[in-house]
Amino acid sequence: MNISQNNRVLSGMRPTGLLHLGHYHGVLKNWIELQHSYECFYFVADWHALTTHYENPSIIAESSRDMVIDWLAAGVNPGNSTIFVQSRIPEHAELHTLLSMITPLGWLLRVPSYKDQQEKIKDRDLATYGFLGYPLLQSADILIYKAGFVPVGEDQVAHVELTREVARRFNHFYGKEADFEQKVEAAIKKMGKKNARLYNDVRKRFQEQGESEALSIGKAMLESQQNISLNDRDRLLGHLEGGGRIILPEPQSLLSVSPKMPGLDGQKMSKTYNNTVTLRDPPEVIEKKIRTMPTDPARVRRTDPGDPEKCPVWDLHQVYTSETTRAQLAEGCKTASIGCLDCKQHIIDAIIDELKPIQQRMQDYLNDLSGVDSIINEGCEAARDVAQDTIEEVRKVMGLPG
Repeated sequence: MNISQNNRVLSGMRPTGLLHLGHYHGVLKNWIELQHSYECFYFVADWHALTTHYENPSIIAESSRDMVIDWLAAGVNPGNSTIFVQSRIPEHAELHTLLSMITPLGWLLRVPSYKDQQEKIKDRDLATYGFLGYPLLQSADILIYKAGFVPVGEDQVAHVELTREVARRFNHFYGKEADFEQKVEAAIKKMGKKNARLYNDVRKRFQEQGESEALSIGKAMLESQQNISLNDRDRLLGHLEGGGRIILPEPQSLLSVSPKMPGLDGQKMSKTYNNTVTLRDPPEVIEKKIRTMPTDPARVRRTDPGDPEKCPVWDLHQVYTSETTRAQLAEGCKTASIGCLDCKQHIIDAIIDELKPIQQRMQDYLNDLSGVDSIINEGCEAARDVAQDTIEEVRKVMGLPG
């Protein structure tokens, strides 16, 4: 592809049930925004789902196509994004296996989510090799596409950092070409005298004086070069940083700023807590769910004043209600001039209005499942083309037959 891998975004989602408003506000809206500025690869992480749902995998098969339909209905555009299924790209598994040969066990044991999830999910046996290794499978997912950016929340930054460490270790072992220096010199000449001088200057400033700004300037300059190959660019990047050729580039975390989506009980919205409003809930179901939400326990009667800060519904107002309306509702709650059902009606109307166009598009896709399958098939073909190029290069430097 002509687009640099540094402009490539990779993200996935586990197919373990119906998508809800937490997915929409926390992930999908960000994906939709990113596809206008980056080359995006979005995948159904069905192998990842098996790390926790291996005993009952039927939900994975049932959820995979439905999840893609929800993505499309929400606004993920297959014309701007590559949509594919992880298990249909076997190169993910091969790279995972190859990376496992060089990844220290201690790196996986220290990933914060390993012990955290074992403590939180008590109803499943997570003492498995697959669960221990799933952060490395995530690394393979990212590195097989040489993605430059991975959109994550703060709780996932450690996984991207592991990926960076794995890539760094891989490049240290396998980025040493016998004729590396000669190839670097040849590549520098291709840049022209002016750019060659600039490159050598920023390299010296970075390596001798540790100027991070010089490194950024050098990377930007290499990205703009039109007359060098991708392999030469990787060599020059490695030379700039003081190592060998960069075979697997280190990705950057792209921190997602999204509102915390509260569930129907005030906790974070999650299928685990059974407190969700799904993207497919019809208006009458949405109304019932919101109307039966708990409120400030101090408001036993309609005439009792309340405190919005003690009411789970108030958290939803932070997402769906304007500041002006929130002020009016807060005053009405504190003075008991409005009832809880009046307050909830604003949320009911806002959610129904938000989901109406999404559900209309959803129905169009449900009426054309062959079209959805075509989108997935085309995405899988495009993703596998990229993945095969990477695994071919990885096998070569690791001394494996082609």
